[in-house]
Formats: sequence, structure tokens, C-alpha cells
Amino acid sequence: MPAAHAQAQSAPVSAPSSALPGTGGGTGTGGGTETGTETPSLVTGLHDAVDAKGSAADAARGHLAGKKSRYHIADPARDLTTVSTQSSGHDQTVRLQQDYQGVPVLGGQYVVRMRTGDGTRTVTGTSGQYFSALDLATTTPRVTARTAITRAVGAVTGQLGAAPLTRPPGRPAKNPKTAGAKKPALSGTADGLTVLPQGKGVLTRHVTVSGTNPRTGEPVRQEVYVDARSGFPVLQYSALQTFAPDTATTGTAPDTATTGTAPQDGTAPAPGADPQALVVPGTGVRYNGQQTELNLYQGADGAYQMIDYGRRTGASNVILTTYDARGREVSSASGAWPSGIKPFSSSTPDLGPEYTDDGAVDAHWAAGQVYDYYRTKFGRDSLDGKGGSINSLVGVVDQGQPYDNAFWDGSKMVYGQGGGDYRTFSADADVVGHEMTHGVIQNTANLVYAGQSGAMNEALADYFGNAIDVEANHIPMTDPDASLIGENLCVTADPRDCALRDLDDGATTSKNFVGVSYRSDDGGVHENSTIFSGALWDIRQDLGGDLADQIVYRALTSYMTPLDGFTQGRAAVIAAATELGVTKAQMQSVKRAFAAHGIVPGWETALGVDADTLITKVNTTGAGLGAGGGKYAVSLSNDDGSEPYSVWAGNTSGKGAPTLVSPNNGDYNVYPDTDGKNVAWADFGPTAITIKVRPLAGGPVKTVYGSGTDITSVAIDGDYVVFTEADPYGNQHVGYQNIKTGVGTWVDGGRYQLGTALPSVHDGVIAYAKSWPESDGYKLGVETTDLNTGKVTLMPIDKDRTVAIGQTAVTSDSVYWMADTDPTDGGRVSLDRANLDGSDPVTLSPETRGTPLYGYSLTASDDAVTVLSVPPATTWDNDTLPKLYQMAPDGAGGLQRVSCDRGDQVFPAADTGTRVLWLDGTTGWTNLVKRDRPAGKCT
Repeated sequence: MPAAHAQAQSAPVSAPSSALPGTGGGTGTGGGTETGTETPSLVTGLHDAVDAKGSAADAARGHLAGKKSRYHIADPARDLTTVSTQSSGHDQTVRLQQDYQGVPVLGGQYVVRMRTGDGTRTVTGTSGQYFSALDLATTTPRVTARTAITRAVGAVTGQLGAAPLTRPPGRPAKNPKTAGAKKPALSGTADGLTVLPQGKGVLTRHVTVSGTNPRTGEPVRQEVYVDARSGFPVLQYSALQTFAPDTATTGTAPDTATTGTAPQDGTAPAPGADPQALVVPGTGVRYNGQQTELNLYQGADGAYQMIDYGRRTGASNVILTTYDARGREVSSASGAWPSGIKPFSSSTPDLGPEYTDDGAVDAHWAAGQVYDYYRTKFGRDSLDGKGGSINSLVGVVDQGQPYDNAFWDGSKMVYGQGGGDYRTFSADADVVGHEMTHGVIQNTANLVYAGQSGAMNEALADYFGNAIDVEANHIPMTDPDASLIGENLCVTADPRDCALRDLDDGATTSKNFVGVSYRSDDGGVHENSTIFSGALWDIRQDLGGDLADQIVYRALTSYMTPLDGFTQGRAAVIAAATELGVTKAQMQSVKRAFAAHGIVPGWETALGVDADTLITKVNTTGAGLGAGGGKYAVSLSNDDGSEPYSVWAGNTSGKGAPTLVSPNNGDYNVYPDTDGKNVAWADFGPTAITIKVRPLAGGPVKTVYGSGTDITSVAIDGDYVVFTEADPYGNQHVGYQNIKTGVGTWVDGGRYQLGTALPSVHDGVIAYAKSWPESDGYKLGVETTDLNTGKVTLMPIDKDRTVAIGQTAVTSDSVYWMADTDPTDGGRVSLDRANLDGSDPVTLSPETRGTPLYGYSLTASDDAVTVLSVPPATTWDNDTLPKLYQMAPDGAGGLQRVSCDRGDQVFPAADTGTRVLWLDGTTGWTNLVKRDRPAGKCT
């Protein structure tokens, strides 16, 4: 009997990184040392007999129960519920979901592989993530569902666009009490409790936030996990899987079921009708000029509809339908169905050129090709493996304008209308194959669409989308353009210039891996995907399409689980290849392909930064950073990230060890700032958010303010704490509190028709962005309030042309801000300054020329101003990540890069001189780093 081989891959904690609170704000390592489990992540070479008469799921649980010394699963019958059972010939694969005290564990999934024959059933191997170290109470969440929804909506609003402050649309309301009382752009739905498997576990309330981006109007569907003890949103990611990076929603993430079901056509056939009798042969012309046959259906009204019953064979009930969504807003099609939508239809079965131009022919044809590929090659009946309907919506727009993207929303494909340089996004078979493969992944490994697991999700969608494309269009692998993804989407550009990704781009972990926070591409799901898909492409070139596709499909469906990273993905592919009986030479090719792309055990240790690291593995995301007077303040968690955040302070020089400032009280202590003498922060508790202050020299913690809604920023200087609070209507207001006298208020009086945000404070002067109503509409500007004299000063700014104001910074003699006066330039901004009294205004970096700034945040000392620039991304690479630029107060010398690190650079905090600190994601973890002077130019 072959010996069992247990390979304890260490993905459980570190794989998706900040998808689990505390594992870092980077993309995750997928190969760290903290496993959080005794259960092996991969066991192969088994031949253990199990019950052959009962269900496969019961046999799988029985095997795990009988091998407790190997698996360390106390009670599989209680703690593992069946996700799915997949059968293919003599092979059976059972997926089991881990529950803890009846609460599902995010990403906790274990797979048991079995083989049947001659009345026997044997277990051949297991894999996955089962978190055996969990130890927490799940019966008494302190945070109500209502509070969790409020906090979740606030967190999504903040991530989508807390900066810049934008001008409200339309004219001011006549009743000032209802000036902000328009229908909220976002709303939340409570989805129950979930355990995040960090350390001993974090109990959260899962909230789905849906609606439209208040700044861009694009669709939003975010999964948010709110700590059930304190109410702090510890994790959020998008539930829409887009083909191209979606800069409006900052990335993509795991699939969820959509709201509602596909509309029923009143002319649908009666149940039990012969499927083949329902098929009317039709024709259409694809974008490439090729005429193709299409399966249509003739309804009772005589119209020929894009409904394909022709794939119904045997026990399959699959229906392929292509819906006419031309002109429908994308926001109405994400996680929902646009009202009154119907399939494309024609008066004749020979479809005219409008069906080509609108992308309907290609969408309908390609959906059939994808279905046939999975059915013919792997025996898979539809995306869910059970003959489920395949629905495509074609032609959506974004606020009446072309939507150059496509996505899978959990139950259907949605294709943008395109425009200008782009065709409708169903015009390329690999785009259709990509989005439909997301559906296959959702119904198999369900790789969490964040960090490395998300990059693997994207890589597998690209791999199979490309495989389907080259086979359906008879493109040889030797064609120099065969590896391109989306190369046929452009109207005029040649394929190589048009393609959004290239599977043969040679990307490696050592040269191309970018560590990014979940604020950027959800941890690199597009940025890092070609590292893994490139290895798969090499395998396909070496082994041929038939064998390579079988290996990768087997790895996806029978080995991978939701939190796998690159290292675990490699192990899954190697194990699947072994199972399928590859030769020694073929196995060498598989391993060589991964090595060529840098996917080898321990690859993460080769990543480094050009800055001085003050703290590694900060283990927080979105909690901010403050600096001043030679000191810093930052939120930290414990080493495995399971503990709520507490505030620590240290020397910006790096000398000495950081010290605990806030109590470790079970609340989340976030948004810290310091002036070198005191530290201030926000304490998220189950019923309220309070602002705390404590002297660095020691002494009691003082509560200076409490909020029942939401606090999004805190700053301190001297006697004043300044903060941003949301009112019940979703408007923001800047408030302040004197920490000695307790006197404070809002700079705008808290009036509903006003909005103030993005404050900074120095020597008793507060600067902030402001929105206010005038008779012809809302205006934007930058204002200062001198708390020493009571003087209010509006900075010289074009209030009529300005459409957005970025973060402010105030120093001993200047006010800095960013402004956007052109809504059509992709978010470029100018960097401006003026004296405290508004005199001598100057534009340090113009919006229309020079180094383009896409300002998100800034920070300043008396000697330098530092800007965080986040350029819009059409492709993901180092140049499109958040980067820091620094400039002298008078603009002399121009903008210089602060650091050449190739990962995320976020939350900059200026100290004295030109020293700046930030949270850096280059290594795949969130590290606190600093530089004393800019790096200059980066090559």
C-alpha cells in the first residue's frame, strides 16, 4: 500500500493576506509560516478503503473521522457540511465547508478525493484549509446587525472616495434640513455571521453593500465583514469579477449570488418539450467577418430569439440565452436584472449586421463554444456542473456612455457596449471564456478573489478563456499572438497593442510581483495574474492543449480551495499531473514552468524595499498612520492578526522599540495621529465611536469626543484634535475639540446643506475642503479656520470650475491642496498652495502639463510637500500603483519620487524636514517604512 504523503502547505493564514484581518495589507504570501492549523493542506498517495454503499459525502467525513491523528478534525459530522460532490468516471471529489459552532468559516474548505470500482470506494487524497486552532464565542455578538450595516456602508463609501470631496449634483434644496436627504447611493444587507480564520478566529457580521459609486455612478457590490465585538469593518472587497481592472470599485473579489432571477419570457415552451424540436437554425456574422450558425428559438409571436436549447442532451437542462441590454445602465445589471429585459430577437433567423455590431452574435456563439469545451473535454454540464442556465447580458452602458468592461456577477455574464476604440466586450471569445470560467471557478475551488488566491482566480479564467479561444478559432499555439487576451476588442489597434494581458509576457515573482493593499486591485488580482497564468501557458506549450487542460482542470476542481496562494496552486497542479500519470519528462516540464516564473517554495523572501523598515507585518489595512515631532503613531495587531488593533508609537528615526499607547481593550483603535507630544485616535466600540487622546510621556487615556455615526479621520496638533464625522444623511463635517478645555464644534456648524472634509491642523489653524450652496448650484473650495482668532479664510480658488478638492495640508506659513477642474481628464489634479491668509497663491504642479498627478492624499512639513498619486489603470503594472511624489514648498526642483518600491505606497505622513513615512505593500505584507529624502527618478 502506498504511504500517505502529507504536505503541509501554509496557505491558511497568509494566502489572501488582508482578506483575513491582520495578515497584512499586501497581496499575501501564500507561503508564510503561520498556518493556524494542524490539518495538512495536501495529502496524496492514499489508498484507504471507505464505505462504498452510502453517499460520497458521508464516506468522506467518515474517512476524516477515522484518521484524527492525521487530520486533527474533532468532529467532521458536526463541523463539515457538504458543498458539492463531483463525479467523473470512477473519480469522486467531495468539497466540505468548515463551520465553527454552526457559523461558516471564510475560506475553510476541505476536499476529499475518492475512486470507485468493483463495488469498492477508496480515498486517494485530501487537500484544503481546515482551521483547527479556532477558539472563540459565537453566540453573543455585541454589535447589532443595524450597526454593522451602518459601519459597512460607511467603510465602502470611504474606500470608494473619501478623497477627493466632490461637488454635489444639481441645485441646493430649498429646505436646508433636507439638503442632504437624497436617496443614498449605497445600501447594505446583513448576511449573517462569519468567522474569519485568523489566529483563534474573528467573529464578524457579513454585510453586502450594493448601489452605485457616488463619484462615478459605476456599479458597486462589496462584501464587508464587520467585527462583531467592536463594529469595525475589518475586511471588504468587491463581488464583481471584471475582465479589465475596475478602477472605480478598486478591484474585484469572490462571487456571490445575484438578486433576483432571470426574467421569464412569456413565449417560453411548455415543460417537457423536445429540446431539439425547439431549435431553429440561424446565421449571423461575427466581428471577424466569419459567418456562423446559431441556435435560435421561435416564440409564439413569430420572432426568432437568441435562446439555445440545442445543448440539451441526455439529462442536461441547460439553456443558453443572450439578452438585449443595449442602453441599460451597468448599475442595474450587477447583482440584479434590468427591468423588462428580453432576449435579442429578429424577424428572420438570418441575423442582420446590427446584431454583429452590437456584439450579440459573438456573445451567443462564444457562449456555446465555452459550454461545448467544458462538456466535451471534461464532461462538465454547464458552469455549475448541473446543467444550470447560461445567461449573457450584452450592451450595458455607464451613465449613458460606453462601458469598456465585462464581468461575472455570480450568476450571469455582463458585457459593456464599448465605444470609441473598443468594440462591445463580447467581441472576443477569450473574454467570454474568461467570464464564464469565473462561473466554473465559483462552483469548484471558489478561489477568494483577493490577493494571491484572486490572482490565481484571474489566471485560471485567462488560461481557460485563452484555451477556448485558440481552439474555437483554430489558432495554433505557435502563433505569436496566441497568448494574447482581449486582442480582438479594438476597432483599429492591432492585436498586440489592443490586448489587455499576455500570458506569454514572462512575468516572474522576482521581477514583476507587486505587493498591493486591498485598496488597489483587491490585492493584485489583475496585476499579478500573469505570473501564474504564464506558468500554465508554458505547460500548455510543452505538453500540448489536451493534456495541459486536463491537468489544470483537475487541479482546479479536485485540489484547490478558496484560500490557496501561488505555492499551493503549484502543488495542486503538480499533484494533478501526478494523478493523471504524466511521464518523468513531462513532470520536469511542469516544475520548470513554475520555476521559470519564480513560483517556488519561499519565493516571497526575495522581495525587498528601498526604504528603511520601521515595523514589519503591521497586520492592519486601512487604519492609517500619523507622524510629527520625530514620532509616529500606527495601529498594530498581534503577530497572527487575530487581535483587534491597538495604537503604538515610536521614533521616526527608527531608534528604540515602539510602545503601546492605547489600551488593548477589544475595540479597534484606528486612524492614529501624533504631533510628537500627544497621540489621538478613534476607538470603534459596539455602540459608539470615541476619540481618545494620550500623552506620549504617559498618563491616562482621555475621551474627548463620541460619535453615533462614523468617524473617518483624526488629526492632532497642540491643544486641538480635528476629525471628520458623517451625519445621518451621509454628508461629512469637520469638527474639532480642545483637549484641555473640552470646547469644540464643527467648522461648518454641522449644517446639512454644507460639507467639509479632508482636514489638517497646525498651530491652531484648521484647513479643509468645503462644499456649499449658492443660488446656481453647489461650489467647492478650500477654507481655513484660525481657532486662535476665529478668523475664517476662503482660499483663492475657481469655485465655479472646480469639480473636486483633494486632501489639505497646513504648515506654519502655508496651506496646500489638490484641485480638479476638468472632469474629462481621468482624474488629473493640480497641486496648489497659498499663504495662511490666502495671499500669494501659486500652482506648484499644474493639472494640464508636467508630471501628471492623480491626487488622492497629501501631507506636508515646513520643508516639503508629499503627494500620493493613484493613476487610472487600463493595465496593471508598477506604474499604475499608488506612488509618492515630493516637492519643495516653492516648487523648486519639481516633483521627485519618494521611493522606487514597486508595491503600494499609501497613507503618507510627513515628519520634520523631508522625512516621510508610509505603509508599503511591496513585500506582500503591510510594512511601516520611511525615507529621509526622496529617491529622485526611478528607472
